[in-house]
This record gives sequence, structure tokens and C-alpha cells, in this order.
Amino acid sequence: MKLARVVGTVVSTIQAEILDDRKLLLCDTLDAAGQPDGNYLIAVDVVGAGAGETVLLLDEGTSARQIVDRVTGPLRTVVVGIVDELSDDGTWTS
Repeated sequence: MKLARVVGTVVSTIQAEILDDRKLLLCDTLDAAGQPDGNYLIAVDVVGAGAGETVLLLDEGTSARQIVDRVTGPLRTVVVGIVDELSDDGTWTS
């Protein structure tokens, strides 16, 4: 699992069937201090996240496909949660 901030959406008119009717989000992963680290992932949204929100990403292909109830297909990363608050020492919240 990874933490990330949603920075935008991705639009693709031609795509694999597993992505049909699914929202794709551009996510910038966060470091341990909660700061964007410049590593971007495209994730399928299954929770209704939007731009600016801190999210929890599942970045494992087989597990990601299980979330969308598919056995095969080109899917690796899924947004599985919206983070309300994150605290390692009480100094950072989303």
C-alpha cells in the first residue's frame, strides 16, 4: 500500500476493456513526511476520490484486479481509500 495525493484525472478514449467506465486518477505518491515525492502513478478509482485528496493506493496487480472483480487484465494500481487523517508523531494531517 502507498499514500498519494490525487493531482488530476487521465482521459483515455481507447483502452483495455478492464478500464471501461472506470475513472483514472493521476496520483503523486507521498514520502514519510506526507510530502509529494514526484513519483506518479495512474490508478483506477473505486471509492470516488477527487483532485487534492490524500488516498490509499493498492499497487499490486493481482490484488488490484480482485478489487474490480477481474481475474486478468492490465490493471496494477487501485485507489482503495480516502485518507481523513494521518499521524506518525502528531504533526501531519491531510
